[in-house]
Amino acid sequence: MSHMTQVPLAGSETGPGEAAPAAPSRKRRRPVSQQWAAWAFLAPVTLYLVLFYAYPLYRNLDLSLRDYTVRSFVQGDAPFTGLENYRTVFADATFLPALLHTVLFTVVCLAFQYVIGLALAVFFHQHFRLSATLRALFLVPWLLPLIVSASTWSWMLNSDSGIVNAALHGMGIAPVNWLTSPSWSLTSVIIANIWIGVPFNLVVLYSGLQSIPAGLYEAAALDGAGAWRRFWSITFPLLRPVSAITLLLGLVYTLKVFDIIWIMTKGGPAESSTTFATWSYQLGFGNQLPAFGPGAAVGNLLVVAALVFGLVYIRVQRKQGWS
Repeated sequence: MSHMTQVPLAGSETGPGEAAPAAPSRKRRRPVSQQWAAWAFLAPVTLYLVLFYAYPLYRNLDLSLRDYTVRSFVQGDAPFTGLENYRTVFADATFLPALLHTVLFTVVCLAFQYVIGLALAVFFHQHFRLSATLRALFLVPWLLPLIVSASTWSWMLNSDSGIVNAALHGMGIAPVNWLTSPSWSLTSVIIANIWIGVPFNLVVLYSGLQSIPAGLYEAAALDGAGAWRRFWSITFPLLRPVSAITLLLGLVYTLKVFDIIWIMTKGGPAESSTTFATWSYQLGFGNQLPAFGPGAAVGNLLVVAALVFGLVYIRVQRKQGWS
């Protein structure tokens, strides 16, 4: 019988005494120079986040867990009290009204800012003559310093010399005490904040509209879909990711609005426009005997609320697969 030489097949195990071929290394380590370059680019951002975000959050948390006075605030020897400042805040008579005002202020502002901003974005998406110029003019409220905007609205809503009451008087309507009436003070600051926030919604939503293919609208028009049908079937669904981030950023901003309310009403009269932001400032800095601990506790509640909504957005984003 002839002896046939057996040739090992590819992928078969090596015979005894044969050295296995070294598998090629798939993961190659970066050169040391590239690692140092990456850390060099990352270091400024990390330092900025630590100095201006992490450390202030840590200090605010420390303030809320200790009994700080003016003397102990300077010397740094405030005793640890645990959650006592939070119990003080929850038991305060201002807590529930401030919570209600914060929720109303945030929800109403977000709703009107988004609806008006979306309507303007769809309007300017038509690319008519002077649309770019008018769109630029709508950005003015967003570009103005907040102190200028708040002061302007305070003058416009002044009970005696305001232009709004003058217009109402010309139409035969009784003047309204916008800033000095407990029934109207919260409405006044809501109107001012809506005016300031609409341009942001306009810019972001208009950018989202630019990414929607025009062919979808042409196909829908050929199928006989009207303007409203095209909006609800094409525009609104495809804008969901952009709308979500717009509402989230608006929520985080609106929760911490302080300067507009403080300049226009200082949270009054009779705390009728007090929110968590103004209450936190008033506790920590607005009284002759500042309560640093409770003021920091109220501020931390705002941070937790913003964090919760941020986590909810991330969870929904991953579930929906938004890019």
